[in-house]
Amino acid sequence: MNQICLIEDEQKVAAFICKGLEENNYQVTPAKDGATAADLIKNQKFNLYIIDVMLPDVDGIDLCRQIRQTDSRTPIMMLTALDQIQNKVAGLKAGADDYLVKPFHFSELLARIEALLRRQMISDDAEHILVFDDLKLDTWTNVVERDGQQITLTAKEYTLLELFMRNPNKILSREYIGEQVWKIDFDTGTNFIDVYVNYLRKKIEKGFSGKLIHTVIGMGYILREDRQ
Repeated sequence: MNQICLIEDEQKVAAFICKGLEENNYQVTPAKDGATAADLIKNQKFNLYIIDVMLPDVDGIDLCRQIRQTDSRTPIMMLTALDQIQNKVAGLKAGADDYLVKPFHFSELLARIEALLRRQMISDDAEHILVFDDLKLDTWTNVVERDGQQITLTAKEYTLLELFMRNPNKILSREYIGEQVWKIDFDTGTNFIDVYVNYLRKKIEKGFSGKLIHTVIGMGYILREDRQ
């Protein structure tokens, strides 16, 4: 049975979600604030986190960021009454995998949870060592190495690199990257995808021989060898 940690301070909302999920064979452990959630996270393993943005003692986005410092794999869904794109982007940049605005239909929440857990299961079952040229990524330990040298990545940089390494020699559009890594439609008025690609490039290319991530003008990015 999948274990879900629900971090929500509104008692009626928490009770509604718990009841619905338990009726669908999920085991839910509720937490009414960040402090309670922190204790649970230290002592228990969960398959999914559902975090309300507006908590009484901590910002839900900050809590998401804290979780991602030690856990880059467990899916995180944010709940919020804030329906502004900058709030969604902030949550997704902090490491969230999905973002649901209140009020919502329970059927949509359930469908999103099922999708997140299904993607996680596929990822876990896939080949856990990815290799491209002299770059290696271990999806079980989250260790990234190039030419034997370990590289430290943020949670989203790691997810972005994994996407490239699972699709070598393929042009990935900004729209596709936005959907796969941030679970949002790409907004042509922002450049945060380009910013993250550049962050990743610097970490996996600076000081090493050859570029790996290349820009295809007007189309997107591609992971391919560039040996001179």
